[in-house]
Amino acid sequence: MSETSSSGSWAEIFAPRYATVTLILCLGVALFAFNAFLAGTALPTAVLHLGGIELISWALTLYLVFAIMGGAGAALIKQRLGSRTALLAPSAVFLVGTLIASNASTMTEVLIGRSFQGLGEGIVAAICFALIPELFPSRLVPKVFGTQASVWAVAAFGGPLGAGLLTELVSWRAAFLVNVPLVLIFAVMVMFVVPGKSRDADTQSPGFPGIRLLTIGGGIMLVALASIAPPLHATALLVGAALLLAGSVLLDRRSRVRLMPTGAFWPNSVIGSGFWVVLLMPIAGASAAVYLVLLVQQLWGYGPTLAGAIGAVMAVAWSLSAITVANVRERETRKVLIRTGPALITLGLLGVLVGLLTSQIAIVLIAQLAIGAGFGICNGYLNLTLMESATDADRDRTSALLPTTQSAGNAIGAALAGVAANSAGFATAVTADQIHHAIVPVFVLGAAVAALSFVAALRMTGLVGRQTTQSSFATAR
Repeated sequence: MSETSSSGSWAEIFAPRYATVTLILCLGVALFAFNAFLAGTALPTAVLHLGGIELISWALTLYLVFAIMGGAGAALIKQRLGSRTALLAPSAVFLVGTLIASNASTMTEVLIGRSFQGLGEGIVAAICFALIPELFPSRLVPKVFGTQASVWAVAAFGGPLGAGLLTELVSWRAAFLVNVPLVLIFAVMVMFVVPGKSRDADTQSPGFPGIRLLTIGGGIMLVALASIAPPLHATALLVGAALLLAGSVLLDRRSRVRLMPTGAFWPNSVIGSGFWVVLLMPIAGASAAVYLVLLVQQLWGYGPTLAGAIGAVMAVAWSLSAITVANVRERETRKVLIRTGPALITLGLLGVLVGLLTSQIAIVLIAQLAIGAGFGICNGYLNLTLMESATDADRDRTSALLPTTQSAGNAIGAALAGVAANSAGFATAVTADQIHHAIVPVFVLGAAVAALSFVAALRMTGLVGRQTTQSSFATAR
């Protein structure tokens, strides 16, 4: 696509040619987004009913581990089964997990259900990303991401409210069962719209990358354990996780059948530097995502609804900013947006810290807007640039790895924030001064990671244009 090529209108992605595909991708995102908020709201009541409160954190831990493992193998699954079957099969896995969790009689059964949900949703989310460059021209991709950001914003507000009402008026099981009609509608639309396996697809068995998937899963599991371990043990677990995850990248780089695109996480290419930006931004954002709602309740006495609304400001800013910049055509402007995103996140995290320390709600809200805008203006064009920079052979692997890397970033960021907070005494802090002292390293660490993502963004955008290899998607209008 040339720099001056025409930009599609918002109406085009909802026109007959693309409307059904747009809806399918939005439903795929909705499964992930609403499930996160529905489960988070309903699980505390489920624990009170079933017992096993010590296992509640594992409901998220196992979900994330299996989602990341599933997402890592999604491109290979798509290659072997074709897009349609590769979406329908994990949708069935997700549905089975939902039914197991909603009909559970013990917390162990809930954990089994959540594991199935994570595996299915990880694959679905990754393949939905892989379908974007396959089903849309590059000029419409920013608008697709803007639409998906809107789905997240709706889920951030509607998910907790709907789950809360269902849990109070019906049952916590009903909150889980909301996923059933969503996944059934999604599956029916996939059957009629998404293409099946092409006739010329490679029929040779690529082998099963079990060691690499187990290495990735083991690394994320150690990260999850670090978030609940004492500081010294947590540091050792994080070191072990870093070694396992780095080892998985090295193993994949030497494998005949790869899970990751060529050069992933190696800073000498657009793909390599870009995936560091994709990973580091959610690691940084986890500081506010994990602690802000809790902190405004502890420090200022806000109720859950008002505190949740302050936390949701970031999601709304993300959605609105993504829509606002979706018409940008000039490549140089897109580079500026990619660089500006991490810079805004850095400033926003420091702003949240200042607002909490000075008890200024206005500063916190402005900082939340900056964080959300940072993600919103950067995310779509970051993903688009990576898709355009990948070769045709690596296109599916690149696109599918994007949501998986973001999920890994969220998991790693939550663990790092927990280690920083616990090391500073947050768990035992009682007075406002003690809480203030404990949260400083949390947000400083987040801002430092955001600054690293800014450096990676500078490296990535500096390499754009100097790289001669592109996919056919990059030149298509």
